[in-house]
Amino acid sequence: MLIEANPFKIFAGSKGEALARRVCDYLNVSLGKVNVEHFSDGEFSVNFEDSVRGQSVFLFQSTCPSSDNLFELLLMIDAARRASAYKVIAVIPYFGWARQDRKDKPRVSIGAKLITNMLQTAGADRVITLDLHADQIQGFFDIPVDHLFGSTIFADYIQSLHLENLVIASPDVGGSKRAAAFAKKLSRRLKMEVPVVICYKQRLRANQVSEIRVLGDIADKNVVIVDDIADTAGTLCKAAGVMKAAGAATVRAVVSHGILSGNACERVMESELEELVFSDSLPFDESRLPKAKVITTEAIFGETIKAIQNHTSISDQNIR
Repeated sequence: MLIEANPFKIFAGSKGEALARRVCDYLNVSLGKVNVEHFSDGEFSVNFEDSVRGQSVFLFQSTCPSSDNLFELLLMIDAARRASAYKVIAVIPYFGWARQDRKDKPRVSIGAKLITNMLQTAGADRVITLDLHADQIQGFFDIPVDHLFGSTIFADYIQSLHLENLVIASPDVGGSKRAAAFAKKLSRRLKMEVPVVICYKQRLRANQVSEIRVLGDIADKNVVIVDDIADTAGTLCKAAGVMKAAGAATVRAVVSHGILSGNACERVMESELEELVFSDSLPFDESRLPKAKVITTEAIFGETIKAIQNHTSISDQNIR
């Protein structure tokens, strides 16, 4: 039960409304009304139709490109501050630009750091996000960050499939830590050792993979590839093909964020993937991809909001 002494309201931007409504239903509260007014030259403004004075305001919006989504969130944060909100919490299910977390070549920006600066300058008091591409992005902020993990809901789904000879795979060396953590969670639940294999990947350039090799035994195994993002889905589809060629019984993929840009859906349908499982951090029409399985995160975000409002531990909610 949420305490009455600390009132709150939930609002949503264009890319956060569907999830925000599910979270509101979970918490048995109403979604606040926000109006976005567009001008003919492409400029837009936002205003809240409900009073937020003295209240904690949770703003749901994923900051995926186009940049309008990010700027919409920034304007909502600024509007809430100017309307005398007590606290402004940016709920960013998918944190865009997170792949730009370091200088991996000369003369490039660190986009993730720039975004964190913008959110803080706009007036955010706290950030809630799901499965960051790089954990160290939390350190870019000088405000509290609640970094939530979707592994619990994904583990629930994989467990429900009752797969024998289960193997967890990382699509690249960089994702081995994520895959190992997922395998460890499943091992505890299934009371058996779930092994991990790793794909060695070489890229020609961003979004284009030249070669993938599997490091580990997958013959006659049911393989689950674990990753954080499916953008073009090129890596996942190529990895699935390599694993099937190496003797895998089935291959499916679990990713946190299903961006699925360009012809990604067609690529997945033509691939060896049994299914592609991802969260509802971004709105997605499942009719676009019959192989898609979208799992809601309403409980993860709903329990986090409860914990923040009641000043209790988020870790104790079994959602991290």
